[in-house]
Amino acid sequence: MTSKPVVAVLDYGSGNVHSAVKALVEAGADARLTSDRSLLLDADGLLVPGVGAFSAVMGALNASRGGEIIDRRLAGGRPVLGICVGMQVMFERGIERGTDTPGLGEWPGTVGELAAPVLPHMGWNTVTAGEGSRLFEGIENERFYFVHSYAAQEWSLEVTPPFPQPSVTWCTYGAPFIAAVENGPLAATQFHPEKSGEAGIRLLSNWIGGLRATTV
Repeated sequence: MTSKPVVAVLDYGSGNVHSAVKALVEAGADARLTSDRSLLLDADGLLVPGVGAFSAVMGALNASRGGEIIDRRLAGGRPVLGICVGMQVMFERGIERGTDTPGLGEWPGTVGELAAPVLPHMGWNTVTAGEGSRLFEGIENERFYFVHSYAAQEWSLEVTPPFPQPSVTWCTYGAPFIAAVENGPLAATQFHPEKSGEAGIRLLSNWIGGLRATTV
């Protein structure tokens, strides 16, 4: 028989992530909040949450060797999903209040303050789904819940054939910023799918549907 895909939620001290675990379960996963290295490496999917400042999240990831786990999974083609600051740290660096912090460097680019008259960007907003997006299949015109003052605002990764082009989803608040990226086994959202109602559950379900189901 085939069981639900196992999704490990990286527990590295990034605040309350139980809502993410609950949403993953509702979306069809066997979700487990864990710091167990073996499970984090071997699960069908890994979710990387992120709450707070870029520098604090990177400090916690470095202390727990979370970046190494993410890198090893991606090197083996194993799916990873980052959420909010968990997306931001996938870029080369983040600049917050004058603090320049190296990120994980999975994607080129810098995370910086949004060019908007009122911060944070908090509440519901629409997105423009990237071409070929699987995450947004069936929910291209839905709204998602954002809480952030910083984001990546340029996309510069060059991919040459035969590798597929990443699907980059944009949102506008003051100016355009990246709302989601799908790049091979690595995907991420700036918004919180676990706080985005039915649309967020559908997005997580779309991601879970692409995971390799565990056979028992």
